[in-house]
Amino acid sequence: MGAVAAALIGGTATAAAGAVPSDGPKAAGAPQAVAPYLYNGWGNPPDPATVMDATGVKWFTLAFVLSNGTCDPQWDGSRPLTGGVDARTVAAIRAKGGDVVPSFGGANGNKLEQTCPDASALAGAYQKVIDAYGLKAIDIDIEGDAYDDPQVQQKTIDALKQVKAHNSGLTTYVTFPSAQDGPDDGMIKRAAGSGLEVDGWTIMPFDFGDAGGQDMGELTKKAAEGLKNTVKDAYKYSDDAAYRHSGISSMNGITDANERVTPQNFEAIRAYAQEHHLARLTYWSANRDRPCPGTYPNDDTCSGVDQQPWQFTKIFAGYTG
Repeated sequence: MGAVAAALIGGTATAAAGAVPSDGPKAAGAPQAVAPYLYNGWGNPPDPATVMDATGVKWFTLAFVLSNGTCDPQWDGSRPLTGGVDARTVAAIRAKGGDVVPSFGGANGNKLEQTCPDASALAGAYQKVIDAYGLKAIDIDIEGDAYDDPQVQQKTIDALKQVKAHNSGLTTYVTFPSAQDGPDDGMIKRAAGSGLEVDGWTIMPFDFGDAGGQDMGELTKKAAEGLKNTVKDAYKYSDDAAYRHSGISSMNGITDANERVTPQNFEAIRAYAQEHHLARLTYWSANRDRPCPGTYPNDDTCSGVDQQPWQFTKIFAGYTG
């Protein structure tokens, strides 16, 4: 890890601190733009090959890479980085011509972003996973205490700068919570001021707590407009460039806050993403993309709303950017 971290530090020596990033994102509609979250830790994880055959989706976001109590990445903080069920999942997806976006963080567990002592160590932890799987993309899902801590935000930003300098062409996503009118601007402005450009700033537009019976498709679009405006202001982008650096990570079915996100909402969200060429369109989770056999169990095995098997994934898989 130390050698990797040292190489990362060396890779950033010529970067201008605080430089405003360029106005050129990767093309929207790249294959990894649609990669539903798949979790092996609970929720009766589906066979990815079955989902791929039924929907046409090619990529999955694998959740979550966490700390084992030290600055060492493991799946869910307890399963081995290689050689276990998660590695077999990656192999199965790649065998069918797909690929994966490992997601670091999430709502629960020990976060590398908090456990690793500094940005160089955190960059080394990210690099260990990148090297283990020859990755083309990563997702940093920062929420809860980690998101609320400005020092952890800055550590994460600095680590991502090192990783991007060391891995040309790596797609980077940052995923975080949102209010109904969009996210707060703290992390995005902090990243812009530090000279970090990510490919997709991605909001989670659900669990608002005050949505009541409102239309979650409309609320998602409202939150995404707030995100676009924040990204535009922080980076001095055009509207088009700001949209192309923005993303949506929804939740299908009944959310933690008892909101209802339906297939019809997903159709509206996809149409919005298509209109504005968003960088990313994903959701939590493929595990939930099934009708419940009875009462909604709230265990991430099904959605709790009327749907056909894999219907949410199939809708988003139609996104072309």
